[in-house]
Amino acid sequence: MDKTFRAFDPHQVLLLPPSLDDWLPEGHLARFVADLVDEVLDLGPVLADYTEKRGYPPYDPRLMVRLLVYGYTTGIRSSRAIERKCADDVAFRFLAADQAPDFRSIARFRRRHLDALADLFTQSLHLAAKLGMVKMGRVALDGTKLEANASKHKAMSYGRLVDKEERVEAELAQLEAKAAALLADAEATDEAEDATFGVDGKDMDLPAELDRREKRLARLQAARAQIEAEAADKTRRHAEDKERRRQDRARTSDEQAVTDAGEAGAAKARPKPKAQANFTDPDSRIMKNSDGAYIQAYNAQAVVDEAHQFITAADVTRNASDALNYTTMLDQSHANTGRHPKQALVDAGYCSETNLEAARDRQLACGTDTFMATGRLAHDEQVPPAPRGRITKNATLKERMARKLRTKPGRKAYSRRKAIVEPVFGQIMTCQNGRQLLLRGEDGARGEWRLLAACHNLRKIFRHAGTAGIAALAS
Repeated sequence: MDKTFRAFDPHQVLLLPPSLDDWLPEGHLARFVADLVDEVLDLGPVLADYTEKRGYPPYDPRLMVRLLVYGYTTGIRSSRAIERKCADDVAFRFLAADQAPDFRSIARFRRRHLDALADLFTQSLHLAAKLGMVKMGRVALDGTKLEANASKHKAMSYGRLVDKEERVEAELAQLEAKAAALLADAEATDEAEDATFGVDGKDMDLPAELDRREKRLARLQAARAQIEAEAADKTRRHAEDKERRRQDRARTSDEQAVTDAGEAGAAKARPKPKAQANFTDPDSRIMKNSDGAYIQAYNAQAVVDEAHQFITAADVTRNASDALNYTTMLDQSHANTGRHPKQALVDAGYCSETNLEAARDRQLACGTDTFMATGRLAHDEQVPPAPRGRITKNATLKERMARKLRTKPGRKAYSRRKAIVEPVFGQIMTCQNGRQLLLRGEDGARGEWRLLAACHNLRKIFRHAGTAGIAALAS
């Protein structure tokens, strides 16, 4: 055959360029992450944790942060997946300098330094502010349900817990009686002892079934105690709030009376029969997602700036309702950026008398004009125009807010809410594979959500400034 082909030798000794710098094209995201970690990000909190001089030298923290940031930015979040990529993917091999940390090392590093990794979220905001990408003119606040690393089938309601606990206690009593009989027989016959406890067993060892039931009973009791404690705490806060409102009406102030009312309420608290606890991740809750399905989840909150869709505040809560997060999230956004937004757009999930009062006070205190939906619209339903004339003096805060949203400026401003915050959630769920959390517990979920938010912000910086922007950030 006369055709000439390019040289191809599967048995050549070197399959990649001898220099790591030649592995990736210029402007690649991995180069941006490498320069960011090496020259810009403050890894002091991570390095400060290494005080022990003895032992085998660990992997360089810069290497591990490189892998985690790039992995969480591109949707490769599992420690096992990152380990595989360090062998299969050129970008990961470039970031790891051709080293290959095993998945246990990656997972331990992430868990050990989760707080420091979550703090990268605040650093990403400072970098964006340095580039002039955070304007704080208009922000949108919203929440999304993130699947917990636990199955909803591993949850049990309080009513079933009580019933199951009683049954397990009865089974334990029967097993203990049987064990006592076996022990008595074992003292008389060595063969019976070996058959019951094993050749190397001791006469005080419990049979495996009895041990398993005792552990199961302990888990049931712990779950029951958790549900009862949460019910008592909720009732306590409700009673304290009720007493404070009574004192406000009477124009008195007695904190001891508030405390006493809370303790009295907590003492009378009784959990609802359908209140649930999960054995795999006790902090997670069964919540209804946007598709109408019930999942074991956490409620992830985010405040998003309109200019470049930067996340300015990120948090996780165990409460399915968004209403408790209006004030805390806007306060966190101010703490992170040092500025209050001119406008805040929130949906009907945040509408409550408390939040409407907080929105009024916030506008007077810091100038943030809140547009809060007072009800949900049906599909394709249009907001009716505001009625003519002045609003009545005795109109409630909810009526005033509803009228405000029906004005032309109100409709124009609120129409931007979905366009600001919904794409951010979509990008995190799809590009970063962030629909399900990997870490368990509320602290783990919060740290991982903030790491996802940090990587979202860093991707925005990369799209805006590219690898050339590192010089401006490092100066």
